[in-house]
Amino acid sequence: MTSERVRRPGPSVRTRVVEHGRGSEIAREDRLATEEPLEIRVAAGGLDARRAWVTMRTPGHDFDLAAGWVVNEGLATPGSLARVAYCTDVDLTPEQELNVVTVSVTGGVELPHRHAAASAGSSACGVCGKDSVTEALAVRAAHPWSGPRPDADVVRRLPDALRERQSLFDRTGGVHAAGLADADGTVLVVREDVGRHNAVDKVVGARVLAGEAPGAACLVLSGRVGFELVQKAAASGIGAIVAVGAPTSLAAALAREAGIDLWGFSSAGRTVHYG
Repeated sequence: MTSERVRRPGPSVRTRVVEHGRGSEIAREDRLATEEPLEIRVAAGGLDARRAWVTMRTPGHDFDLAAGWVVNEGLATPGSLARVAYCTDVDLTPEQELNVVTVSVTGGVELPHRHAAASAGSSACGVCGKDSVTEALAVRAAHPWSGPRPDADVVRRLPDALRERQSLFDRTGGVHAAGLADADGTVLVVREDVGRHNAVDKVVGARVLAGEAPGAACLVLSGRVGFELVQKAAASGIGAIVAVGAPTSLAAALAREAGIDLWGFSSAGRTVHYG
């Protein structure tokens, strides 16, 4: 008896909805952003792969996500990534086959305490205050950005440039986006995901797997700026962050300490610089 291969969902799935208006009901088809877990394992020094993180993500660009995550977490440098692949363990069910990615790195890797257990991703990082800023800068994996950075005129153009490339958001309305851009506003890469942190890891990972340096003049975000996003930008050597929403207090503090230009409430009409 042959087993039927499980069909994996794409970045969006169809669903039936009823739209209620003023005195009307319309039954129609809609699309939802797919959300599934991704387990990231790290193999180093000839040892078996170990679970490092589990995050809820939108399927697609999984290798970008895994590569960007290990670099942004300081577990590996771009040059030490030897292989990124879906796990082929025989104990995985068909449903799990494309939800586990192993990153193999050269040399040894000691997982910090917060990655040593079977951890799951969350929007709450449990950090606060000056000690957290110091710790975040201590694990920086890249040199600070030394090239040109976007000025206010370029910054105001970047949210629209990002929005034009958010095709999954157009279909679902349920995902975040992150992009990397040059100082002149040229967009280098854009990725979308249900998790804002995942979107940032994906754009960094895309650069790393393409053989490029993870840093860029500017990281563009479709929402607000939390501490963890600035931490990832600092780890990758990014020069500026441009966000549609506001930064948090700790995000602004880390950006100042890391020498990252931080722009919030950015649109064609205005932007706010947090010096």
